[in-house]
Amino acid sequence: MASNSPLAAILLTLIPCLFLVIPQAEAQPTPGPAPAPSSTLNLTAILENGGQYSTLIQILRSTGLDTQIYNQLNNSNQGLTLFAPTDNAFNNLNQGTINSLTQQQQTELVWYHVLPEYYSIANLEIVSNPVRTEGTNKNGVDTLNFTRSSNNQVNVTSGLVTTPLNNPLRQKYPLGVYEVDKVLLPESLFGKSSAPAPAPAAIAKNTSTTPSVSTGGGSSGSNGRNVGLGMVAGIGLFCMGFLLQ
Repeated sequence: MASNSPLAAILLTLIPCLFLVIPQAEAQPTPGPAPAPSSTLNLTAILENGGQYSTLIQILRSTGLDTQIYNQLNNSNQGLTLFAPTDNAFNNLNQGTINSLTQQQQTELVWYHVLPEYYSIANLEIVSNPVRTEGTNKNGVDTLNFTRSSNNQVNVTSGLVTTPLNNPLRQKYPLGVYEVDKVLLPESLFGKSSAPAPAPAAIAKNTSTTPSVSTGGGSSGSNGRNVGLGMVAGIGLFCMGFLLQ
């Protein structure tokens, strides 16, 4: 028993230390949840909150541009500007206009409503025209022009359509979204058709026939008069010859 006394003494010394270590281990805080990622801009969510852009949202989704714009918007230092036609703007187009476009043409139409950097309305009042859009065509980049009316309203024109910029759905860098009452129609898709070929000129009547007929009639009358004069002269000579005998 005496030989076990040192071991027992050591164990008795360590037991209080265990009671000190266990509570500290239990007191270690568990890792908290990861911080929420910084908020990102979602264009379709902004349009949905506007309440009258269902047609535009549908085209964005069917062409995949909602994802492209989302990625570009959240990975660009330039920002974006969108001119958002209302549902009424699309309804005012000729029936079947949008459905008659291919998906590529619908994509070009939407990109034509997007500027590749952020503009406030104040910026658009003084911007140098023309302003390039994200829309492209076989001849290059589609552009828009901006003017200020007498009542300080900013108008946007495509060359085929002119409409004022209305209610800003968002006007804060890096995204500006401005309502428009008309769909902006690029000339590359909706340009005026070439003027029809002029109708062939009417074949001129041959006016030489009439003068020739008239001339012929005049000649006949002249010949008749000559014959009459010849007969009178002949009779006169006959009479003179008879008297001289």
